[in-house]
Amino acid sequence: MRTLVVIHSLKMGGMERVAVNLADAFAEEGHESHLLSCRNRPNDLQPAHEGVKLHHFDQQQALLKSVVGIPVFLLSRLLLGVLLPKSHFMWVGWLSGWLLKRHIQKLEQQHGRFDRIVFRGLGTFKYFWSFRDDRNIYVLENVIHYDRPLWQKKLEWKLVFHNRHLACVSSGVLESAQEAFEKGNIEPKSLRVITNPCPVEQIQAMAQANDPDIPAAPYIVNVARLVPQKGHALLLAAFAKARIPHQLVIVGEGPLRQELEQKARSLGIAERVMFAGKRTNPYPWMHRADLFVLASEYEGLGIVLTEALACGTPILSTDSRGGVRFVFQGELEQYLTPGTPEGLAEGLESVIGKLPIEVKPEWLEAFSAKTVVEAFLADPEPPA
Repeated sequence: MRTLVVIHSLKMGGMERVAVNLADAFAEEGHESHLLSCRNRPNDLQPAHEGVKLHHFDQQQALLKSVVGIPVFLLSRLLLGVLLPKSHFMWVGWLSGWLLKRHIQKLEQQHGRFDRIVFRGLGTFKYFWSFRDDRNIYVLENVIHYDRPLWQKKLEWKLVFHNRHLACVSSGVLESAQEAFEKGNIEPKSLRVITNPCPVEQIQAMAQANDPDIPAAPYIVNVARLVPQKGHALLLAAFAKARIPHQLVIVGEGPLRQELEQKARSLGIAERVMFAGKRTNPYPWMHRADLFVLASEYEGLGIVLTEALACGTPILSTDSRGGVRFVFQGELEQYLTPGTPEGLAEGLESVIGKLPIEVKPEWLEAFSAKTVVEAFLADPEPPA
């Protein structure tokens, strides 16, 4: 089949990595694969499979170049978006959706009609809400947030989710969507779980790269943006309580870095915690760690967990809202801990005491390219 994956940008991020992985997976399974980024910059990520055709569509530039785009944009930013906060996408989405549809039609004139068009992430497809097509599948990467009054969320859900084919990356995200849709009287065309592919061989190859900054001493690792959702404050508190000989390495950057460094100092563990910053290739850091640990408040799935397993590194996580349990099934369930400093500290001590732990290939079977691609290409069924 001929497939198109649409993503907001190709900056370095979990959702963006997964979009590239999906385009690679389609190509790997023998399908004609296209990837469309809706921003020209940044281009931190590139498809690994040479068969993926990469395209760019600058959403904002296309909007401003259209005849009515500038007045619509200004009206939204200066008036409508002020009167109704976080509603900018509602006012520009009807025009942006039409512009994207035209751009995709131009691509089809060159390459042929797409059989599947996959939109990755709410931040991608809500700005194109007016573009409706039965080939479109919209992927929900995270749990539904109630960050505005319910009446406003219902309006947003109606525009973005109603009468569309939806795929959730985990059963936890599916449950969150079902709860929201019941409140908002939303009826999707289809609603199912299609998880994220994990390119095991590609990750294993990248994990062999040399990085001189990696500590020689034993360490546990966390890879995440330094934002509240990722639970680094909880992780530091638990690490301070845990009686383990390891260092803690945190790979990632974000607005909380100074605050977290100060917290490490106040807990008396600054010398045992390394803030490694943003790394283009985090896999050597995962591969050489004795344990990967996650302490997020919520996760749509937690793609870094499957990436750590691909690196051959055992995983530990707090039992948080969303899709973490989708990864920690079967034998892995024992490596979930309560989301408290005491519970996570106890989990750290327990797992470190069991090392080495064999990472089994079957733990990643649900995330294989073949499994995920077949799910996307299957005809969706109406929700029960």
